[in-house]
Amino acid sequence: MGGISVGVLDHFNIRTRNLAETVSFYEDVLGLEKGARPNFAFPGAWMYSEGKPVVHLVDISPTSEPQKPDSGVVHHVAFVSRGFDGMKQRLTSKGMKFDSRQVPGGDLWQIFVHDPNGVMIELNYEAAKEQGAAPAEMADDIGRQ
Repeated sequence: MGGISVGVLDHFNIRTRNLAETVSFYEDVLGLEKGARPNFAFPGAWMYSEGKPVVHLVDISPTSEPQKPDSGVVHHVAFVSRGFDGMKQRLTSKGMKFDSRQVPGGDLWQIFVHDPNGVMIELNYEAAKEQGAAPAEMADDIGRQ
């Protein structure tokens, strides 16, 4: 396309009435870090992964804006991740329900988990870089749910 590129995903934004619970999920469950955020005129938090603010949270509890029940027309948000077995252990230890699977062909392993707002998070792991047993290969596509 002659030097034109959309590039890589920068961040996603969640408007929530459950700011503290949502910050806790991204910190305690996924291991992101709450970090610096511009001095906006509205409350919220920026959650960092590897030094980048990849999840922006806006606290809508002081407003009359309704909390959406899930991620709306956005089905899920995906991260390129490392440490498949470690993340499965972390999620299990925190009592989180999740689904792990192998993409047909075996090159990619995935974990799917929902945040407190119902947003589906997809964690993708390059199989060749991971240790341990591969998850079951699934014929169905979680993207159809």
